[in-house]
Amino acid sequence: MAELARRAYAHYIPVINAVPVPMTADYAAHIRDDDVWVLRSGTGLAASLVLIRRPGHLLIESIAVDPQEQGNGRGRQLLDWTRQRATDFGLSEIRLYTNVLMTKNRAWYQRAGFTETHEEQRGDKRIVHMRRRL
Repeated sequence: MAELARRAYAHYIPVINAVPVPMTADYAAHIRDDDVWVLRSGTGLAASLVLIRRPGHLLIESIAVDPQEQGNGRGRQLLDWTRQRATDFGLSEIRLYTNVLMTKNRAWYQRAGFTETHEEQRGDKRIVHMRRRL
């Protein structure tokens, strides 16, 4: 999963002038503690999803899609699965955050029904919080 995140997010390093959070995540801890899902392609990982259950909502910690798989509906598949998991948990809201400079990600989430709620400075990164009510 770490290698998949590296491939999926490396192009953002010069955009945000920092290493994106998913590239430094502790995936062993996520697998142990959170709701982690992967999509396979051949012998490798095509995409991954890390969800964290919080009071009242499900947090998308990360979605990573291999660059060779982007545009094939993998991200949409994982968003659909996130909605299903939220429903399974009895939650009526999905939340996420992304870097404000990741404009393609922001637009993609907005097309998927998410709205931006607020911005926050987190260390060396400026992030935007988003949510989607179910």
